Amino acid sequence: MRTKLIAGNWKMNGTLADNELLCKSIRTGLAGVDASQGTSVVLCAPSVYLSQLQSCLAGSSTIHLGSQDVSSHDKGAFTGEISTAMLKEFGVRYAIVGHSERRQYHGETDAVVALKAKAALAAGITPIVCVGESLAEREAGLTNDVVRRQLAAVIHENGHCISEIVVAYEPVWAIGTGKTATPEMAQAVHSVLRAQLHAASSVAAERVQILYGGSMNAANAASLLAMADIDGGLIGGAALRAADFLSIIASAK
Repeated sequence: MRTKLIAGNWKMNGTLADNELLCKSIRTGLAGVDASQGTSVVLCAPSVYLSQLQSCLAGSSTIHLGSQDVSSHDKGAFTGEISTAMLKEFGVRYAIVGHSERRQYHGETDAVVALKAKAALAAGITPIVCVGESLAEREAGLTNDVVRRQLAAVIHENGHCISEIVVAYEPVWAIGTGKTATPEMAQAVHSVLRAQLHAASSVAAERVQILYGGSMNAANAASLLAMADIDGGLIGGAALRAADFLSIIASAK
């Protein structure tokens, strides 16, 4: 049975002081939680703060450190890129790849996302592979085609290793807008993704956690997480507020 996973994406937010308070508040709120029985938690911080969070999370078996991106290259003349080897030195366990903001603002293609996932997997880092449609694509009835195409690139590039990824469905129209898919709408897309994973590997279909990433918050988390194929959340704004983030984690039963 798949356990739940709640990942906080801090995006381009944070200060040393704010991060320390937020991290300590989350750790305090989860004190005594048995990681083997409960929900796994990931904090994906800006790369400049990974060292700080590594220290803050030291000794925690429940909260893992994540990166917001990773390079597909091992090393070399790639200014601004961050390799898997660099991330591993800071104890990074997860890396977001293909977030809609990376696709939109940095021109990341499905092929680039697939290579980033491949690099992460080769280094023992779990990629959180983001897929999702724009409002125009949803209104045109293309949702399933878009998410299948995006996931297919990762499946094709990574083969049997696909069972080691995490998928995050993030409808672009619901990110940072306050809008969210209904639980039924989200479940329908998660079911499509689960079927696609099953076609690639029955093992992957059973193992891969599929998160919902479209404005999940303390108010709607329980109803979304109650759906059969929603295994957690990729949380944006609510991850910056300890009380809200802890409330979402508590909803993941």
